[in-house]
Amino acid sequence: MAVSAAHVRTALDRVVAGMTGLRADGRFDEPNLDGTPGDYVSFDSWEWPQGVGLYGLVKLWARTGDENLLATIEDWYDRRIAAGLPPMNVNTTAPMLALSELWRRRRQPRFEPVLRDWANRVVETMPRTPEGGFQHNVSDRINDDELWDDTLFMVALFLASFGQASGERRFVDEAEHQFLVHARYLGDTRSGLWFHGWTFRGRHNFARALWGRGNSWITVGILDLVDMAEISSSVRTHLLGVLETQIAALLKLQAPSGAWRTLLDDPTSYEEISATAGFGYGLMKAARIGLGPTEWREAGLKALAAVLANVGDDGVVANVSYGTRMGHDLQFYRDIPLQPTGYGQALAILCLAEGLENPNEMTEAA
Repeated sequence: MAVSAAHVRTALDRVVAGMTGLRADGRFDEPNLDGTPGDYVSFDSWEWPQGVGLYGLVKLWARTGDENLLATIEDWYDRRIAAGLPPMNVNTTAPMLALSELWRRRRQPRFEPVLRDWANRVVETMPRTPEGGFQHNVSDRINDDELWDDTLFMVALFLASFGQASGERRFVDEAEHQFLVHARYLGDTRSGLWFHGWTFRGRHNFARALWGRGNSWITVGILDLVDMAEISSSVRTHLLGVLETQIAALLKLQAPSGAWRTLLDDPTSYEEISATAGFGYGLMKAARIGLGPTEWREAGLKALAAVLANVGDDGVVANVSYGTRMGHDLQFYRDIPLQPTGYGQALAILCLAEGLENPNEMTEAA
């Protein structure tokens, strides 16, 4: 499937501008546990959607060397750190991943103590479930004894990145451990996909939801984990096997449009573009680095086309589901509203930028 490289480059520029211009419109009121307002939309806020967004920007900067983009990223961190960082939890850890990836390339002295302090506190003080998994506590809720697939992207990737960059193997080891524990309890042996969550209280997977974006965190997470850190050979082999099984299931569920649905196995649920972008990125990247057959690249390019079709003239990525709590029935996932977000923009950036790494599949025509 030929996609115009010029079209992708134009869309990338628009999506970056669309993300940095995001502002909350008052639709969602989610106060934090400490009484402060929670802002999961505006770019200038330290939370998980913004953290994922910044990761997309850093990955794009690393590819392009764009000095203006670098200035935007560094300015964001300088302002937020000066204003004071929020209490540590799974979701407020997410912005540390992009900061670590930035620091490993530029070694800015002002960022290293912030990263080291946060990594130490994650490993030493973050609440854990049985078997040592990170309990999925967030800014507005304590989720006792629960594992969520989001945690791997929000926390474990940061530990792997900073551990590799700093030479502190214990952080990489912890990241490996988290992937293994979560795979044990969230992987669905029947379908090859992943459930959204697990609770040790009752020992069940809640609604047994094969949730789209949650699965995309796993696709992106495994690939980027093995790319950013020296992972133990046995763990790497295990996780890539898990990924191969997941992708085999995903290929059967891709819609004719190139998108995937918010409940992957439910044709009545809506097509969702943040998950589609994550899968597209993962499929194209895996094929590019020799981990998958031609059909992986073909499916990834179909996903790329679906993402492009959902980028507006203002650069805002449409048909992105809002932040999704743990659902106790499948209708909960079907009813999640659509809302432009930093993670929707970021996953689109990852997908579009990876598309440009497939030059044989691109045309230069506009």
